[in-house]
Amino acid sequence: MSTPPLVGLPAGLHHRPLRLEDAEAVTEVVAAEELLAIGTSEIETADVLADWQRPSHDLASLSLGVLDGERLVAFAELTDPDRVEVGVHPDHHGRGIGTALARWLRERARAAGSTVIGMPAPEGSPADRFMEAQGYRVRWTSWILDLPPGGAIPDRPLPTGHRLRDADDEAHVRAAWTVLEDAFLEWSERERQTYDDFASTTVGRDGSEPWNLRVLLDADGAAVGAVHVTLGGPEGAREAHVHRVAVRHDRRGLGLGQALLVDAFALGRAHGAVRSSLSTDSRTGALGLYERVGMRVSSSWVNRAVDL
Repeated sequence: MSTPPLVGLPAGLHHRPLRLEDAEAVTEVVAAEELLAIGTSEIETADVLADWQRPSHDLASLSLGVLDGERLVAFAELTDPDRVEVGVHPDHHGRGIGTALARWLRERARAAGSTVIGMPAPEGSPADRFMEAQGYRVRWTSWILDLPPGGAIPDRPLPTGHRLRDADDEAHVRAAWTVLEDAFLEWSERERQTYDDFASTTVGRDGSEPWNLRVLLDADGAAVGAVHVTLGGPEGAREAHVHRVAVRHDRRGLGLGQALLVDAFALGRAHGAVRSSLSTDSRTGALGLYERVGMRVSSSWVNRAVDL
């Protein structure tokens, strides 16, 4: 599949496909934009690498990096058929780089068969305003919530016969994948994530430990819930981030979701986290669940999309 040309870059800049060794530089671009927009950064280099190492993702044909000499100052990639990631370092805002990359992404996505593409941005941020000006509509609203340093972790005991365990073998990783994908596909408009992609972003993620992926079993040993959490940030400011949590449809309303969350918070704190966080959006209806275990909204985001 041919890659469309990138046109409209300012003089002196050049471009090429992203490479695995660009992960830290991409993280720095995203972190700089997040710091400008919300006063903090949520991204880790391990997040970028986990996404790039999915067997289904072809970084060479689906991405571009923009460089000023040897420094990467912007990037764009089609990460899924309907999802893109774009970043321009604030030092280079206002030069037309984002416009050039947005145009390239639309052409690249059309060539890949996509009919819509979009991405999240902090509400009211430069990226949000840019996408609005480019004709991107709001698909949904999302929120980042946190359990702040020193926040009490409530007690949420499991019903009799239920137990939580690390997903430390393939059978339990597959069980967690099934529960999480079944739950998320109830409201998410996408294809089912393959097991190999799931494994590469969870147990195959750089620095992953057995406690990061947990599965909830009932009295018969069947998987009825799962949670994936990672630990990031510098020493003394570690954060446990819950990437996904879900309960099987027929077991909801029993408090299992809250039990999964407080287990993740407690394990994160035991491994040095001073803060716990997660993100959710308006499609899930789960905001109240997270607030009931003491979490609070720290920033609001919008997911904007454009039809191709």
